[in-house]
Amino acid sequence: MKLDLIFEALASQPRRKILAYLSDAELSTKELAERFEMTAPAISRHLTVLENAGLITRERQGQFVMYKLNRESLTSSLSNFVFEFCPVGRPLKVESRQLKKSKAK
Repeated sequence: MKLDLIFEALASQPRRKILAYLSDAELSTKELAERFEMTAPAISRHLTVLENAGLITRERQGQFVMYKLNRESLTSSLSNFVFEFCPVGRPLKVESRQLKKSKAK
């Protein structure tokens, strides 16, 4: 389940910090490693977990691979989780579906 991968990725403080850095800029592995007391291979492993969870994307730019936050995936996955499990969320979701059906008629 993709949600399991997302929560696994978010469980790590370094990965949450990586997401925070990527929320403002596209960065390379080297640029991220400079912000941590970690080697580039260690950062690469964290980036792989984040990428597998769909939280970041990468793009080759010349000799560098640039990483950026995949905002839509993070926002969509977490809001779906909240609406599904939050006691208030389920009734709102049902009401929203009913409104959609009534507008379609």
